[in-house]
Amino acid sequence: MGSPPSSASRRAAFRGKGVIMVDCTGDVIVGDEIRFTEGVFGGSFRKPKFLGERIITAEVMKDSYGRAKQQHTFTLRVIACGGLQPLEAGQVTRRKGRNIYRNGTERKLWADEAVREAAREEKHDRGDRARTAREARRAM
Repeated sequence: MGSPPSSASRRAAFRGKGVIMVDCTGDVIVGDEIRFTEGVFGGSFRKPKFLGERIITAEVMKDSYGRAKQQHTFTLRVIACGGLQPLEAGQVTRRKGRNIYRNGTERKLWADEAVREAAREEKHDRGDRARTAREARRAM
């Protein structure tokens, strides 16, 4: 048995014909169709064992910021999944932004990128307001 294919070659093989994907690491918004790689672990919480990776293609349905720690969380609907212990297509799952961004994230281009840009600006405004509110709470 040879060595497993690299993440880049797996992503290229997973990509559909004619689909243009662009890097969006750190900048995912609701409505994006994203692809990212995550580690799969076994064993116990105290002694996890890395088993391998899976590649998830999903639609971002919702996002939220945790009030206390400013943790960005995304609700995703799985479109396709490959690799170890793949998730079922259609399954809804949540992931922290830091986990989605960890190994790089790419997204499908929108039909109208200007609409995406407006949504991106709104997301960043919400993030700025959340950080300001957090700083105000800490100052009390």
